[in-house]
Amino acid sequence: MHVVRLNDAPRYEAPGHSDMRMFRLQGREAGPADVMWLGMSQILPGGGIAPSASPEEKFYLVLEGEVTFETPDGVVMLGVWDSCRIAPNETRALRNEAKRPATVLLAMPLPNTARG
Repeated sequence: MHVVRLNDAPRYEAPGHSDMRMFRLQGREAGPADVMWLGMSQILPGGGIAPSASPEEKFYLVLEGEVTFETPDGVVMLGVWDSCRIAPNETRALRNEAKRPATVLLAMPLPNTARG
C-alpha cells in the first residue's frame, strides 16, 4: 500500500490552466503507479482550462461546487458527484463560472513511455 496524505501531495502546474491549484494524489511524483495517476484540482471562480486535447483518456469527478465542461459535442455543467469522460484526443475546456471554489478529481492513464 502506498499512502499519500493531502498535506504531503505534491503540487504541479500544467499549461493552459489558470486560477487552479493542482495536486498529485497517486502516481507520477506522488509515488509508484503502473497504469494511471490520480489528481485533485481546486478551481477558483473564473478559473479553468483553456481548450486543449491530449492522447490520454481523462475521467473527472466533481467533489465540490459546479464546473462547466465544453467539448465539440456541447457544454454541460456538472455538480457534486457528477462525472464525465473525455476521450483520447477530444478537445475539452472547463471553467468555474460560480462564485465559490470548485474541486475535481482527475484520473488519467500514464503515457506509454512512463509505464513499467
